Amino acid sequence: MIQIYHNPRCSKSRQGVAILEESKVDFKVIKYLDTPLSEKDVSEIIHLLKISPIDLVRKNEKIWKELFKGKELSDAEIIKAMVENPKLIERPIVVNKDKAVIGRPPESISDIL
Repeated sequence: MIQIYHNPRCSKSRQGVAILEESKVDFKVIKYLDTPLSEKDVSEIIHLLKISPIDLVRKNEKIWKELFKGKELSDAEIIKAMVENPKLIERPIVVNKDKAVIGRPPESISDIL
């Protein structure tokens, strides 16, 4: 089943949910701010996205700027930072079996449906 990692307060994330609804596909919404992800979950998503952990970080978030910006961090430390501060995770993320995409722009979600 398709999964969307969703933050209802984010307009791009809401657009992602709308695209899935309009596509008439079965999908599961995971509100990752309410149901925190584990380090394993984040690592698996990064693997499916075929990106580096730093590429999943929202670098303009206040938390990133105050606690992490300018520091030399390992991939494991970046993943741990996202697990401990889920607001740092880019959104929305849509996973369809062995494929995933960050829905920015939201239209990119169609690429994996």
